[in-house]
Amino acid sequence: MSLRIIVSLSIATSVATLPTFAVADSCWWHNGSLMRLGAVEENRYFSYEILRDDLAPTGARENMVMFDGVHANGNYSGTARVFSASCPAEPLRYAVTGHVTQDPLTITLHGLRPVRENCVPTGALVEDELVFTYAHQC
Repeated sequence: MSLRIIVSLSIATSVATLPTFAVADSCWWHNGSLMRLGAVEENRYFSYEILRDDLAPTGARENMVMFDGVHANGNYSGTARVFSASCPAEPLRYAVTGHVTQDPLTITLHGLRPVRENCVPTGALVEDELVFTYAHQC
């Protein structure tokens, strides 16, 4: 009997904290595209759910992963990908870190993105900011 009470309290606690931790299978807006946030334990990934129209020539497609990494204590770290029409078969990967904020529920990632010209690295870096704003449960 007491085991059932403990389980019930555990479930209630988990449900109450879901929005704070950006639960899996939720949809987020990013730069005009709708993204899906997925999770397996502490691992997180954003994949394209609905691409904005001008991304087709870049090689980005629905269900392609744009970010994968880990989530711990409200912080994210991992690898982002940027797609380019001049190099559609080879998304550029770079490290990003960031955090979850509330009101509105947002995940903001920062990183130094290498610059390429016609698919060739130039050696230059630009500061990049990726902002994901919660849309709804998918």
